Amino acid sequence: MPALQNRPRARERNNVLNRPEFMSLSQAARPAAEARAPLRRQSGPQPPASDSKEPAHLPEEDCMQLNPSFGGIAISSLLAIDISVSRSLGVCANRASAWSSARPVVKLIGVTGHGLPWIGGTVFCLSKSSSPAGQEVLLNLLFALILDLLVVAAVQKLVKRKGPSDVLPGLLDYIVMDVFAFPAGQASRAAMVTRFFFSHLVLAVPLRILLVIWAGVIGISRVMIGRHYLTDVFCGFFIGYLQFNLVELLWLPSGTCQFLISVIPM
Repeated sequence: MPALQNRPRARERNNVLNRPEFMSLSQAARPAAEARAPLRRQSGPQPPASDSKEPAHLPEEDCMQLNPSFGGIAISSLLAIDISVSRSLGVCANRASAWSSARPVVKLIGVTGHGLPWIGGTVFCLSKSSSPAGQEVLLNLLFALILDLLVVAAVQKLVKRKGPSDVLPGLLDYIVMDVFAFPAGQASRAAMVTRFFFSHLVLAVPLRILLVIWAGVIGISRVMIGRHYLTDVFCGFFIGYLQFNLVELLWLPSGTCQFLISVIPM
């Protein structure tokens, strides 16, 4: 009898679960359970997306460093040779150098190409000159020397290259703004003055040869004392050569020179 009495209760419970509202709740819970299942499966370590191995692409800068151009190799080799040769020629750079006893003489040779003595000497000669032709030449020489100072100082300030040895610039160098190594101011001035004298002074052949030798010795002395590299000297010669062309293009005529001399007290 108890078993017979439980059968109607079981049927009623099944009928209640089979009602539409209870079935909709169970069907709505089923997708949520299915949605959680993939999350549990993905929580573990994932296999790689693809087994194909693609070649790694290097950045363009790295490729350029690995495959430098012929021009870059040539320039680097020339700079290395310039540094090596310039340091080996710096025999008067300091007291421990091989020719340290000749350092005062070499420094004196460099002073002959310094800007301050040249400007001072030109101003002195201009104040003593009474010939209009001589005043014209001297005033244009003074203009050329000032132009050389400004050009060399501007390029040195832009490049800021130091010399091969730890040689501090002297007082005269600071006055005329010849502090850095590139280009060599004395070499530029020597080349410009040599061309100026060749063009506007009547010089015998021995004097012309002496001027060329003087310009070359000026350049060598700057390397021997450790202030400049060879490339600094060569570029200085080239800049001085071009500066003379600019001076000739901007040449002040005699009338302008006479006016400036009358205005500027000498």
